[in-house]
Amino acid sequence: MRVLENLEPKNVFRFFEELTQIPRPSHQEKAVSDYLVRFAKDRGLEVHQDALYNVIIIKEASEGYEDAEPIILQGHMDMVCETAPGCTKDMNREGLDLAVDGDYISAAGTTLGGDDGVAVAYALALLDDETLSHPRLEFVCTVAEEVGMDGAHAIDCSPLKGHLMLNMDSEDEGVVLAGCAGGGTAKVSLPAEREACSWERVTLQVTGLTGGHSGTEIDKGRASSAAVLARVLREAADQTGLRLLAMMNGSKDNAISREGAALAAVENRQVFADAVKASASAIAEEVHVVDPGLTTVVTDGRLVAGVSPEADVLTAAATRRALALMAALPAGVQRMSDNVADLVETSLNWGVVTLDGDGLLMRAALRSSVGTAYRALAAKVRWVAESLGAAAEMSGEYPAWEWVEHSVLRDKMARIYRDMFGKELVIEAIHAGVECGLLAGKIADLDAISMGPDILDIHTPQERLSISSTKRMYDFIVKIIETK
Repeated sequence: MRVLENLEPKNVFRFFEELTQIPRPSHQEKAVSDYLVRFAKDRGLEVHQDALYNVIIIKEASEGYEDAEPIILQGHMDMVCETAPGCTKDMNREGLDLAVDGDYISAAGTTLGGDDGVAVAYALALLDDETLSHPRLEFVCTVAEEVGMDGAHAIDCSPLKGHLMLNMDSEDEGVVLAGCAGGGTAKVSLPAEREACSWERVTLQVTGLTGGHSGTEIDKGRASSAAVLARVLREAADQTGLRLLAMMNGSKDNAISREGAALAAVENRQVFADAVKASASAIAEEVHVVDPGLTTVVTDGRLVAGVSPEADVLTAAATRRALALMAALPAGVQRMSDNVADLVETSLNWGVVTLDGDGLLMRAALRSSVGTAYRALAAKVRWVAESLGAAAEMSGEYPAWEWVEHSVLRDKMARIYRDMFGKELVIEAIHAGVECGLLAGKIADLDAISMGPDILDIHTPQERLSISSTKRMYDFIVKIIETK
């Protein structure tokens, strides 16, 4: 028996459950891409699959809609794979363990992949429905959206005829997006000079943080385990001799990191432990409202990032440079928008920090709705890194999706939403990135809107999808498609 088989709309939740059983982390999308191709071929639909495993599926217009403007349905097939502490699920190989609690679907111990599995399920249900009256439907499903929008960068849009696009990669019912930030990934690397050291080895662990999406939650003030680790270590180093061996923090640059660990050699363990306690207590008090679960623990030295406690330590100078680099690099919200109330304009999130035998590696998601501000922040990262002997490079850059003054699709959706639900559709821009900006550069005169049902705590193991909202938004999409 399927966990979701009694939920409505049945086809949406059937396809969504099938997707949850196909592992689909970014850069490992072949299986889910082939699943989409089989879906299309089984139904005699036109399908295109490229070398990266992007997929385009096309269904010609139904009778009476031949002259209607085609509609592009758009989403991404990859998902952020995060597990809760103690969860042994291998998300590269195993399907998810779904659960239903009241109005919400979740996955035990892991992210759910509602971002953006619900978009794929919506599109498949629409393409599968032979009773639907519709113009030509063009489903564009991309890979690697979560790690730099690689799929949208590379996809060939020449099979498309449409100029109206429903991107279904938003998570707030009744709020549609008509603009978003641009961004990219910063990578900072610092070589590690090592030497022998007889000091005692200890491991510092930081757990229990809330985490979240580095775009939509960056303004919530949530602590990053990378920042907590770095601050605690710096303050402890002021009290006793300390040499770093290894660090392991986070796995996604676009997720606010929830836990991390550092392996170090300390001259005086008791002084170190007391310093950690004082520092961690101060941080816990600062963030107790948004991160009440913050926990720091000092244990005997253990393997971290593949580095043995018996390994050589970073020299005093290299340790100082590493800690200084983590302190000096800009982080978090850099500026709020002057034009849109409560909207973050520019930010960055150091989601991944690793120190191993190759040195220190830090990765961050940079975002801004202002191109000049984005370039200035990227340059600042480079200048700070290079001043401390590190190298910095940018990759996976994508443009901001700029607000357009007049939108036929936006006006149509607002009118339909008002008629269906008796209230106004909220139309706004967001700080997170969606693929509309990249696709607008490939499709002339693209008129795009991003929408979706309520999904809470995306990019965390607490992610949950609202069942009732999924149905309401599906009914809304159907009405948009059927209305000429």
